[in-house]
Amino acid sequence: MSSCISAIGTANPKNKLKQQDVFGFMANAFGLDDTNRARLQSIYDHAGIDTRYSVIPDFAFTDVSDFTFFEKNEALEPFVSTDKRLQLYQREAINIAAAAVADCLANYSKDIYKEITHLITVSCTGMYAPGLDIDLVEKLGLNRHTERTCINFMGCYGAVNGLKTADYICRANPQAKVLLVSVELCTLHFQKVNTLDNWVANSLFSDGAAAALVQNSDLSEGLVLELESFYTEFLPEASAEMGWYVGNTGFEMRLTSKVSKQIKKHIGTITNNLLAHVGLTYADITSWAIHPGGKKILEAVEEALNLPEESNAAAYEVLRNYGNMSSATILFVLKEMLTKPFVKAGKVLSYAFGPGLTVEGMVLQKR
Repeated sequence: MSSCISAIGTANPKNKLKQQDVFGFMANAFGLDDTNRARLQSIYDHAGIDTRYSVIPDFAFTDVSDFTFFEKNEALEPFVSTDKRLQLYQREAINIAAAAVADCLANYSKDIYKEITHLITVSCTGMYAPGLDIDLVEKLGLNRHTERTCINFMGCYGAVNGLKTADYICRANPQAKVLLVSVELCTLHFQKVNTLDNWVANSLFSDGAAAALVQNSDLSEGLVLELESFYTEFLPEASAEMGWYVGNTGFEMRLTSKVSKQIKKHIGTITNNLLAHVGLTYADITSWAIHPGGKKILEAVEEALNLPEESNAAAYEVLRNYGNMSSATILFVLKEMLTKPFVKAGKVLSYAFGPGLTVEGMVLQKR
């Protein structure tokens, strides 16, 4: 028996931000002179992103009097507390998550909501209890005996662990229908630390949610992505290059320029290990679904594995239109793989990356 993703839905906040508008906000927030404004502009010009989304409209404004979340002064002081940021998360995450579920299940009858047996939520950008899982059960009208699992604070690869958990559930219970929901409000945690690494981080991240229905392949009709196998490795020598910590003014990210270099250095060996683990070769892989953590990460994978740029077409499309939405992003890419006709039937090798430095891989079969 195998399990599969039979539907994927996505959603974003209403505030659609042009990358150039975000640049203006950031340049002012960091108090940059002309030389450093030009350096920051170059980062934004080469990020491979046109638009992003945020629950905070302020990022589109350069006039501080228009701010609704940050303090109305150029220094943004007193800077927004973690408490205030997480209050906004609790208000907004549920609505975006529910919208992603509605998109996911749009082609099913309303009965599907009562047929869901398990709910898995994934998020690293906010937490509270009773949490998003219980709020979703109530808002969606799921059965109150729906079994719930929360995967929190794992970073950009969290949804892969969510899919892995859903797969385990379906293999143990062939009648299970598992709803996986990832929601990330990354822009809540904007930090003013005036370093090059922080400039880069603030040029990438965005808000969004994605939902997937996972069930026994025998229960599914039409296009599906079968979940065939999973593989994980982490690189202790690169643990200092990426991190995620709770601070007094939001969650604080450590993301250095060495991440893409570490991925380029190790992804070839990891891919060889993955393929050996599942008994496949490179020739067996029809398509690739790589988490677009940034343009440099996609390029690092391409160079290390000798892949043409078009092999990452879905990832580049998601990056360009949405930015990096942490754990939700790989589900946006998989939605492209599932629904777009240019992705042929066959095996898909997918990767997501996060703190550790962790590489989470999975092999799927599009049919």
